[in-house]
Amino acid sequence: MSQLPTISKIGSERVVLVSVARPGHGDIQVTEYLDELEFLALTAGAVTIKRFVQKLEHPEPRTYVGKGKLEEIALFVKANDIQIVIFDDELSPSQIRNVEKVTNCRILDRTNLILDIFARRARTAQARTQVELAQYQYLLPRLTGMWTHLEKQRGGIGLRGPGETEIETDRRVIRDKLARLKDKLKEIDKQNFTRRKSRENLVRVALVGYTNVGKSTIMNLISKSDVFAENKLFATLDTTVRKVVLEQIPFLLSDTVGFIRKLPHNLVESFRSTLDEVREADVLLHVVDISHPNFEEQIAVVNQTLVDIKATDKPVLMVFNKIDAYTFSEKEPDDLTPATRENVSLEELKQSWMAKENNPAVFISAVKNENIAELRARLMDLVKEKHFKLYPNAE
Repeated sequence: MSQLPTISKIGSERVVLVSVARPGHGDIQVTEYLDELEFLALTAGAVTIKRFVQKLEHPEPRTYVGKGKLEEIALFVKANDIQIVIFDDELSPSQIRNVEKVTNCRILDRTNLILDIFARRARTAQARTQVELAQYQYLLPRLTGMWTHLEKQRGGIGLRGPGETEIETDRRVIRDKLARLKDKLKEIDKQNFTRRKSRENLVRVALVGYTNVGKSTIMNLISKSDVFAENKLFATLDTTVRKVVLEQIPFLLSDTVGFIRKLPHNLVESFRSTLDEVREADVLLHVVDISHPNFEEQIAVVNQTLVDIKATDKPVLMVFNKIDAYTFSEKEPDDLTPATRENVSLEELKQSWMAKENNPAVFISAVKNENIAELRARLMDLVKEKHFKLYPNAE
């Protein structure tokens, strides 16, 4: 049966990245988006050789980029032994087919790349089932392009060639597989619901945030456990729950999958049961990588995801992590220079609207173990408040 194109597990494949810069996307933003796409490719085991950017009002319906740019990409692919072209958007089935014909190499879009990473990093039966479900949902509308090698065998009107028969067979197999995977997830959901019900007498705290902001490291510091942490995107897919006791008050702390810009809809749907840990939490720790040049946009992505999964009705502690890596220009801006990430010191940032608007907030370095006592104290303020609502007679 047809399979999704993936990045090889053996060796580092040579790839190029392609993006369309729309109106309103400045050079800095476009570079940031491609930096993230390159980090995704690196996480999947690929080496980025070149980036291609084209400024367009909107992507071309047939080929995503314009004809001239696509020919430029094709020439570079041929001359430099490129195995994969990766696009920073989800492509339609017809766009994938049309670009493949011109470049004569494998085409991945952002969604497929993320699915590939998730498939590699899924460890538990639940995560593997969730990823497989998302993969098949992505694959189903793209089957036609995977049988183009049989085009010449197809008949005309009223005739059914073997290619079409294979496609219909694959579709039936995939639909059956989707039904079985959904049933399997329902069973897992029931087990998880029962498990969560048994923990209802404890306050639940969930770590949320953009991918690779240090949630697992913070989980290890607070719970004194050994959760896998790595400087790669989506190091954690499976929800990890630990019981923590601080100031003689027990609570549950969970580490969940990181969010990301343009997180594939199929993945959000498939990981709905995992995200229940966030929806059903009493308190959220929203971890932010303050050293990232676009951390404000990452905050917005996480906040929107929380809206999408209906998890905005709970207290949030903003945890600005990686203060040890925060840098800024020491040059004093003149009166006409607006305050930006590049010329605002960390101390000024602490006093800024973010610390006030998102009160409470704490600024830490999980790696350097800085301000962790303050983090625990702020967290316990929220946990105590919830705990004494549950147990008003507790001392």
